Amino acid sequence: MTVTYTACVANARFGGFSKLLLLWRGSIYKLLWRELLCFLGLYMALSAAYRFVLTEEQKRYFEKLVLYCDQYASLIPVSFVLGFYVTLVVHRWWNQYLCMPLPDALMCVVVGTVHGRDERGRLYRRTLMRYAGLSAVLILRSVSTAAFKRFPTIDHVVEAGFMTREERKKFENLNSSYNKYWVPCVWFSNLAAQARREGRIRDNGALKLLLEELTVFRGKCGMLFHYDWISVPLVYTQVVTIAVYSYFLACLIGRQFLDPAQGYKDHDLDLCVPIFTLLQFFFYAGWLKVAEQLINPFGEDDDDFETNFLIDRNFQVSMLAVDEMYDDLAMLEKDLYWDAAEARAPYTAATAFLLQQPSFQGSTFDITLAKEDMQFQRQDGVDAPLSDAHGDFLQRLLPVGADMATGGLLGRRLSLLRRKNSCVSEESTAASCACAGAPDGAAPECSCGDPLLDLGLPEPESEPHAGHEPPAPGPPAEPFTVVPMPGPRGPAPPWLPSPIGEEEESLT
Repeated sequence: MTVTYTACVANARFGGFSKLLLLWRGSIYKLLWRELLCFLGLYMALSAAYRFVLTEEQKRYFEKLVLYCDQYASLIPVSFVLGFYVTLVVHRWWNQYLCMPLPDALMCVVVGTVHGRDERGRLYRRTLMRYAGLSAVLILRSVSTAAFKRFPTIDHVVEAGFMTREERKKFENLNSSYNKYWVPCVWFSNLAAQARREGRIRDNGALKLLLEELTVFRGKCGMLFHYDWISVPLVYTQVVTIAVYSYFLACLIGRQFLDPAQGYKDHDLDLCVPIFTLLQFFFYAGWLKVAEQLINPFGEDDDDFETNFLIDRNFQVSMLAVDEMYDDLAMLEKDLYWDAAEARAPYTAATAFLLQQPSFQGSTFDITLAKEDMQFQRQDGVDAPLSDAHGDFLQRLLPVGADMATGGLLGRRLSLLRRKNSCVSEESTAASCACAGAPDGAAPECSCGDPLLDLGLPEPESEPHAGHEPPAPGPPAEPFTVVPMPGPRGPAPPWLPSPIGEEEESLT
């Protein structure tokens, strides 16, 4: 089974990984101990031959060979090629696990779209999920040695209950020289279409959703087949293997301890066991063994995928979901926090300290600013209330002409907009107007209900005519104290200019 140590490293503490170093199953020691003993045995044999077998002349020649190998062994880029290779293999290994065909999403769609509490409805649902499980079994026995040993022939698949004898005849009568793991998926599609014709699937949208989930499931089966077919290029694997083996073959000679009396550079110490060379072998060769184990996770290594466990789990939960759990609901009841204004689940004594910790609001909530730094500033540097900026902006937008000076339509609009931006009372929350108390039949003095704002049409009386003097100004209108909040509005009429028309419309 897969070696799981997640609970042992749930909390980071001093020496947290030290307890993992003594594990044997799934460890690097179990993978590498044979290669390590072989390397150490060859090294000790060469060292003993140098010390006790070779003549003095032969020793001088061997020493020159040692210096040569030690000098040029560093030219082999073992760290680069091995690191990149292992990264590629680990990425490929995890992607293969993500492609394992799990039926959870498919079974939820089946139980929600294929209806009927009678025996035929139950038969539809169970058969659909059995076809999905059959497709997964067929692909897994094609790529996994453990699954193949469990189901070596189609007869074993039939005997295990994933396929009936009639289905086996149809499966074998289908003439195709390629892997036929996709055939049960086609049966699934045909059966779903038949269920739609019988009304078991009530609309085409539900059928579409069901077939989409089947497509995702079948796509994962297909990706497993392609991962098994397309391996990491053999050239790359050979380059990495040759680089590691040749490097440590050079180290067998180049890392020998020489006679200190000969005065060779960096050979002032004579030891029997090359400690750091063994550590280097442990790291590099162990790295290569990691890639060797992960390059095909469908074998029978300690950390390979548990395909037989997944087959059992997937088949059982899919049948439970679509059969016993179909239309099985608990009574609807009010939850424990039905009347609670702020629902919070209780804490145990071991986690009660979490109640004292404030909730995270955002990383900027801890920033403090001086009061003067929080004042809005105008960009032009003029000391004036910020509310006047809107009027100045509109003044720049409006054309300058006689209408502006004589109180024409554009001037009236500008005046209304300026009043709109300056007449909001801070203490008022109700939508009211100062002219609401005007007597019946009297025209209001303010412009809250001005037809200019409702219809966007100019008033004939307000337009100056050539040769006529404008009417005498009447008494000043009562200043605005409150304006109604603008309600939801539709699109602006096409005859209102933009953006002025939109601003006027918001006043109504």
